[in-house]
Amino acid sequence: MALPRIFIDGDQGTTGLQIHERLRERTGILLQTLPGAQRKDKPRRAEALNNCDIAILCLPDDAAREAVAMVENSSVRVIDASSAHRIEPGWTYGFPEMSPEQTDEIRRASRITNPGCYPTGAIGLLRPLVEAGLLPPDYPLSIHAVSGYSGGGRAVVDLHEADPGHAPAFQVYGLGLKHKHVPEIQRYAGLSAPPVFVPAYAAYRQGIVLSVPLQRRLLPPGADAPALHACLARRYARSKHVRVLPLVASSALERLDPQHLNATNDMELAVFSNPESGHVLLTAVFDNLGKGAAGAAVQNLDLMLGLGPGDAA
Repeated sequence: MALPRIFIDGDQGTTGLQIHERLRERTGILLQTLPGAQRKDKPRRAEALNNCDIAILCLPDDAAREAVAMVENSSVRVIDASSAHRIEPGWTYGFPEMSPEQTDEIRRASRITNPGCYPTGAIGLLRPLVEAGLLPPDYPLSIHAVSGYSGGGRAVVDLHEADPGHAPAFQVYGLGLKHKHVPEIQRYAGLSAPPVFVPAYAAYRQGIVLSVPLQRRLLPPGADAPALHACLARRYARSKHVRVLPLVASSALERLDPQHLNATNDMELAVFSNPESGHVLLTAVFDNLGKGAAGAAVQNLDLMLGLGPGDAA
């Protein structure tokens, strides 16, 4: 039986390099890329895209759309790591833990859109609570997140690593409040209104801390911190890659390390609270190049190949 051919289009970008690193020693697949001189050669790209079993696109949005348009072979399946197709009809959202049905949908799909890094944490926290009726879909949400500078792409990486003396230690961006991840978060978290999303980069390479503050007085009766935690714990009780920190453990923490889960495909969720003020804080820690990008793509690839046991492993 022929080995499945996996073509990475854009293997020299931040995500593409990470995917290649995770796959290059794997047996059971044929990993394909184009030599440097051919990466912008459209006929050669089209040939590679149509002569593989699964194409993984690690490209800017416009280039990803162009690549999909090149695929004429109906048997070719696609994983798009860009944001080009995340809310497009006909594409399956590649977050296996999002719902009990999502793993099987990914296994069957021919077009997978990899989640954004920040939305992975936001949706992982919010969707179970919305579905359980513990968080109103129209709650006035604010989402705050800090990523390592690798989340900014090649130009930001080069600034920090080639000329670190001129790179900012910390920067908040997206100040126009129109970040491209907002529609994705709203749709897949089940929100009826877009959240305020405040992203930032810091002067470390990779890792994310994402937080969502809540006011207990704006939540339904019974939706206190233990109830929110119990809901998340039930949802991810059998998950291989998403875990919920016990309340006892979270109450002992004084800080969160965004690099805690680097080089893994794991995500750690937690619930913090101050009963006196009625304040609750939901948090997610994960690697923006792992569960937030390359790790998620490889997890989806394994599901498509029938190699991964999915969320409940």
